[in-house]
Amino acid sequence: MKRCIILLLTFLPIFVMANTHIYHGTSTYSSDILYTWDGKHLYKGNSTYRSDILCTYDGKYVYQGNSTYRSDILYHWDGKYLYRGSSSYRSDILNHFDGQHIYQGSSSYRSDILYTISGKYVYQGNSSYRSDIVYTIDGLLPIPILLLVILN
Repeated sequence: MKRCIILLLTFLPIFVMANTHIYHGTSTYSSDILYTWDGKHLYKGNSTYRSDILCTYDGKYVYQGNSTYRSDILYHWDGKYLYRGSSSYRSDILNHFDGQHIYQGSSSYRSDILYTISGKYVYQGNSSYRSDIVYTIDGLLPIPILLLVILN
């Protein structure tokens, strides 16, 4: 039993450290990886090199590059709204997420739906048609990081 626990603790970090990839369209080919997420950093392409870090996320703020300095805050996430910079003013809301849809600004009108998230797919607009898939995600990805990816 003790050996089982030791083996589990030895290999657990390998399973926990699995990266999430964001692919273009419905593809899951490694050549179509646009971004890689490691749980803290977003990298361009299929890289996890320090030089390829696009942003860092701490659960509340998205920072430029590999920084966590207040001066490098790009976005603030409160669980429902994405704000510009470190602001929490309504006038600085960029997007609203209701659990399935990403809206323009603070709106919750159907006409302001930019993207729909269902399973591992991100659809353009208020759609669930295969032809409207813009991204495929093969793991867990925080909403503010997804917003950063699809809105840039």
